Amino acid sequence: MRPLEGLKVVAIEQAVAAPFATSRLADAGARVIKVERPEGDFARGYDDVARGQSSYFVWLNRGKESVTLDLASEAGRAAMARLVEEADVLVQNLKPGALARLGFEPAALRRANPRLVTCSISGYGEAGPMAQRKAYDLLIQAESGLCSITGGPSEPARVGISIVDIATGATAYSAILEALIRRGITGEGAQIELSMFDVMADWLTVPLLNHEGGRPPKRAGLSHPSIAPYGAFRPRTGAPILISIQSEREWSRFCDVFLGDPALASDPRFATNLARVTHREATDALVAEAFARHDAATAIELLQKAGIALASVNDMAGLSAHPHLRRITVDTPNGPVSFPAPGARFVGEERAYGPVPALAARSRG
Repeated sequence: MRPLEGLKVVAIEQAVAAPFATSRLADAGARVIKVERPEGDFARGYDDVARGQSSYFVWLNRGKESVTLDLASEAGRAAMARLVEEADVLVQNLKPGALARLGFEPAALRRANPRLVTCSISGYGEAGPMAQRKAYDLLIQAESGLCSITGGPSEPARVGISIVDIATGATAYSAILEALIRRGITGEGAQIELSMFDVMADWLTVPLLNHEGGRPPKRAGLSHPSIAPYGAFRPRTGAPILISIQSEREWSRFCDVFLGDPALASDPRFATNLARVTHREATDALVAEAFARHDAATAIELLQKAGIALASVNDMAGLSAHPHLRRITVDTPNGPVSFPAPGARFVGEERAYGPVPALAARSRG
């Protein structure tokens, strides 16, 4: 039995953040009823790379039921009311205030059903000077300052995945689970509100505190802004290798085994992380020179001998063929699609993943 079997979730959702949260609820056994506009979740049209279907939609809507409702009609709202009456959880990411204008204000729903857990996801929250502004992933990456610390020295960049949406969906999922655990103890549900901006601001605490402490972070590409050496270096042959030195003990071993100069471990310019960051150019030059003496296989062998953390700088082809990649396969309207498995594993349990729903042929209302 999966942890959330018997739980009914109604999701008025689209795009990525809310579907991420509800896909995890569905994985855990909840019955998730996805309420779509008659024309469907617009994420269905983001691309067509998964057997002619959207990669986003296939990834984030497995195991759900799709119901199309025209919530602007009386019949659609009546059908929605019947769904919500029996729900344990309501998740929605409509524009702030839109659900209330349709007659489903979360506080009123909870007065009628105190056990209900509601979760409202928005760009900037339900109130405040920017509450009514439209918000999407890249817009929040820019507004929060994330782009200013992403990319190389010349210009800001987008994080290469929908990091804001995914972070918000994961935060919503954990908050819903917290509320369900408390409901199991007290019998009371919860009204949860979270914004994409708040989630990303939380995740940006370290660079923000560095800025407010007088050390504004700079874009460093594949280098770490506050640890050295921590970055990608190119061996004589082969792909770049990224290394991380986390302690003075590791630095000492690195100097001895990889750099071939144990005295560098006590050199005042390099003896501590703060010194190495201060003299980053000289530190990186030493490391780059040592890498240039070895082919990739030899460099990796020496790094492992020294106990240094390392990674290959892969692309998606590297991930696709990676020996550690676990996959699941789900049914879709156009046939089975294989993609990476969720990170958490329940030992001794083989979890099944439900199919991706087709858009309902007929809408209600």
